Amino acid sequence: MANLESHNGYYLWQYIPSIPAAILFSILFGIITVLHLWRMFRSRTWYCIAFATGGIFEFIGYVGRIFAHDRTGAIMPYVIQSVFILLAPALFAASMYMVLGRIIRCVRGEKYSIIRVSWLAKIFVGGDVFSFLIQAGGAGILVKGDSDAKTGENIIVGGLIVQVIMFGLFALSAIVFEVRMHRHAMASLYNSKVPWKETLHMLYYASLAIMVRSIVRVIQYIMGQGGYLLKKEWPLYVFDGLLMFITMVIFYRTYPSEVNPKKVIMPENQDATIGMESRQRSYPQC
Repeated sequence: MANLESHNGYYLWQYIPSIPAAILFSILFGIITVLHLWRMFRSRTWYCIAFATGGIFEFIGYVGRIFAHDRTGAIMPYVIQSVFILLAPALFAASMYMVLGRIIRCVRGEKYSIIRVSWLAKIFVGGDVFSFLIQAGGAGILVKGDSDAKTGENIIVGGLIVQVIMFGLFALSAIVFEVRMHRHAMASLYNSKVPWKETLHMLYYASLAIMVRSIVRVIQYIMGQGGYLLKKEWPLYVFDGLLMFITMVIFYRTYPSEVNPKKVIMPENQDATIGMESRQRSYPQC
């Protein structure tokens, strides 16, 4: 029977990790990650490699929890599950940020974006990488032991806050873009072969799931090692594992393979339509 063991006098775990739960989520993330990899290679959507890598991170993280069940005093299984599960959403976000830029270019809606499209991916992906590095650094300090735990938690909180802020700005940019597209009657110029609205809505739902997860994580680390969210196992599976699995399912169902600016065929008379609109009406700015 497994027992809680200390590592140099410090208890890494507040509970004994559940093997059935870890196996279940390892299988779920393994299956959905394989599907993502298959779809990415089939459609040659190479910019989604970060998203698929996030799925691999999730799979490795939950496998780490399986090995941690009988080794609660061992540092390596704890580090693997902690770091890989913590950082996976940042990889999901990187691909999602690039999808928005491709949507905007695909529908020739650059002038309706509140951020210049050439800078959009750079700003959000750059912020995401920054958040990733902060969280990775905090996780590295956290797993060293009791004396460094609080410092590691504070650094992770800082990285998660950066992630939440970037997601908030990302959601605002996407919403304003869609509103402007409809207000300027541009949406009707593109046929159903370019599912830009469905893809944009997919980004909303996936972003919401990651946002909720990140906010719960912030609360978790603010509460500290003695807090309820770290002392119990179920919040990890409900507010992290389940939400991230849902994110991967949402992204897979509306995969952005068709949102490719190089393959878009401009609708007939689009230039004339746009020119007529610019002569007849003056549109307010959002």
